[in-house]
Amino acid sequence: MNSLALFIAVFLACLVEAVEATTIVLAAGATRNWRSALTGTVVGVLVLAVIVAIVGPAITLIPLGFLRLVVGGLLLVFGMQWIRKAVLRASGFKALHDETLIYQREVEEARAARKESRLGVSDWYAFTLSFKAVLLEGLEVVFIVLTFGANQKQIGLASLGAAAAIVVVVLIGAAVRAPLSRVPENTLKFVVGVMLTSFGLFWGAEGAGAVWPGSDLALLVLIPAVAVFALLLVGVLRRRKAAQLRRDEPAPVLVATTVDGHGHETEAAATPAPAPAAQPQRQNAVVRGLRSFGMFWWDFIVGDDWQIAAGTAVALAITFAVSGWPGAWVVMPLAVLILIPYGIRRALR
Repeated sequence: MNSLALFIAVFLACLVEAVEATTIVLAAGATRNWRSALTGTVVGVLVLAVIVAIVGPAITLIPLGFLRLVVGGLLLVFGMQWIRKAVLRASGFKALHDETLIYQREVEEARAARKESRLGVSDWYAFTLSFKAVLLEGLEVVFIVLTFGANQKQIGLASLGAAAAIVVVVLIGAAVRAPLSRVPENTLKFVVGVMLTSFGLFWGAEGAGAVWPGSDLALLVLIPAVAVFALLLVGVLRRRKAAQLRRDEPAPVLVATTVDGHGHETEAAATPAPAPAAQPQRQNAVVRGLRSFGMFWWDFIVGDDWQIAAGTAVALAITFAVSGWPGAWVVMPLAVLILIPYGIRRALR
């Protein structure tokens, strides 16, 4: 993987995260209080800087083989879930990611929230909304920078790619002070999903002990192969949807994407959710805090499809078990060929 490929991969991945965080910060500033929103943004960036300062040097001490195994597995999980959503969007089975709609939703929530001052911050809601958006989306940026950079021993170049993406989005956002709806985010997510999956395949298999034919040149085959496979899935699903519409049958469509206060997407079933059962007693603050902490890391690492994560872990274990075989690298591509359609099928059900 050369330096240019590393820079482009990090730049595009971080561009998506920067767009989502900036949209939320713009909504908080435009409707509530710019000073509080920008203060929350700055504090979030400072916290991220501390995390990088602590984790950055430590991650370089991890043996490269183990690092590639873990990072490859995580990138595969992220990438396949991004591809699944991108394929569903491109084929019409999932609502397109709309930054204008997200901006409007954040504006409505911000206007409805009560204004209060804490710790010298005049609008605590604007501060916390911006802080959470920057911190949570920023954690994904940090993960991308550290994993890509550490794997190629070029953390500085990866950081430069991330910084360039953030600067571009922030400058555009500051100039228009509106949602970045003209940024082709759905196309970007498709491309980033392909790249994350491809790099995850390559590094995961290498970390498990497999040897790729052609070494790094294998990426030149993996990236277009994953892209073609994803586009084929889009074509198949588009024909399926068109056939269903011709027969006047209700197509299985996911409800329009909802986005929580952190900018993370969730997919809801078309049928109304049953009312939650009454809890015998209210959980105390400690239990709620631990549960929220655990759910955050579950969502960050596993995502919204634990079976994809489990399938990836099994495929890596099989690759490790047969790593002495010259064709051990075949296991991971076969796993992707199975897991992505499986995830799409489950989403449509």
